[in-house]
Amino acid sequence: MSKFRKRNKAKQEIPTAALPDIIFMLLFFFMVTTVIRQDKLLVEQKLPDAKDITKLERKSLVSHLYVGKPKEEKFGQEPLVQANDAFVRMDELVLWVTRERDKLDEIDKNAMTISLKVDQETKMGIVSDVQQELREANALKIMYNTPQLIEKE
Repeated sequence: MSKFRKRNKAKQEIPTAALPDIIFMLLFFFMVTTVIRQDKLLVEQKLPDAKDITKLERKSLVSHLYVGKPKEEKFGQEPLVQANDAFVRMDELVLWVTRERDKLDEIDKNAMTISLKVDQETKMGIVSDVQQELREANALKIMYNTPQLIEKE
């Protein structure tokens, strides 16, 4: 009988010298290709000035509503409400708030703030209607946006 000896297998290691370079290239790639999303304004916006302005701490909890006259004449001349990149009817605001709230973590849902950017030429009637719909959706934290004023010395 012949005895078979078990040979020690050679260890095969993965070379890690290039790993930091690869990670850096991936990081750089995603930094360059990522686009920060901004809403395309479909309504005219000339915001009124304000004297007392407070800056938000967590902008990730803010959802934006724009109210104003449409930029394109095909939508008419009456003020409309824009949520994200589309116009919404008054009866769709509650559903929009619910969808925006569902995007947040469970902890942050009650801290959600609705930012109203209302054109200064817009009548108060449509703003009151929006406020009423937000009340029905239990979106009680409302912020009115204004341009940032620079204090002159």
